[in-house]
Amino acid sequence: QVQVVESGGGLVQPGGSLRLSCAISGSIYSATALSWYRQTPGTEREFVAGMASGGRPNYADSVKGRFAISRDNAMKTTYLQMQDLKPEDTAVYYCKASIRGHDVWGQGTQVTVSS
Repeated sequence: QVQVVESGGGLVQPGGSLRLSCAISGSIYSATALSWYRQTPGTEREFVAGMASGGRPNYADSVKGRFAISRDNAMKTTYLQMQDLKPEDTAVYYCKASIRGHDVWGQGTQVTVSS
């Protein structure tokens, strides 16, 4: 019932920026936490950034100072603003919504940082 859909991925040059969006729909309940993860082939999914309602944002050390997570007050959308992108940031980025004690994942959006 709950749908989590990421968008905004694509190809960007090193040093560039990209803004990912995540839309939560299909539920009358708002998420209590929204977060972003990323995963490359053969690796475990890695936490990137997250924010709980009323909480402070958290970032992985690898993206701290470059990425910023934001959300609307209804916790229906979340954004990941990525700056100064590096080739190491190349991955499939996933949005996770925590709703009523359950985590719902999106299908991911590909981000490729390359010249």
